[in-house]
Amino acid sequence: MNTLQQKFLYYSKRKSFRYGVPFLLLMVGGSFGLQQFAQLRYTFSKKGSLTRQEAEKYGVNMKKQEEVTLEGEYEKIRTLDIEHWDNIRGPRPWEETVPLSTQQTAK
Repeated sequence: MNTLQQKFLYYSKRKSFRYGVPFLLLMVGGSFGLQQFAQLRYTFSKKGSLTRQEAEKYGVNMKKQEEVTLEGEYEKIRTLDIEHWDNIRGPRPWEETVPLSTQQTAK
């Protein structure tokens, strides 16, 4: 028993033991503590998915899931002309808004 106490006293005087072990305990214990607090956030959140009726109440027209497919959207994008386009700068908040047709003719 005496040798165990001597070893503890020997290591307790070292800086790596005095500062390193509490630091590691804080890092590992803190991550588990934060995990519990983060879990509480998701457990008691009141967010739910938006239904079609709620969206229509706010004026949003949602498409049915069957109407939108990846292939259909690809066909829409494939027909666009992406080779010939003009880069038009949008208005800044401090500038007066100018109609888009006026900007194109002013070049």
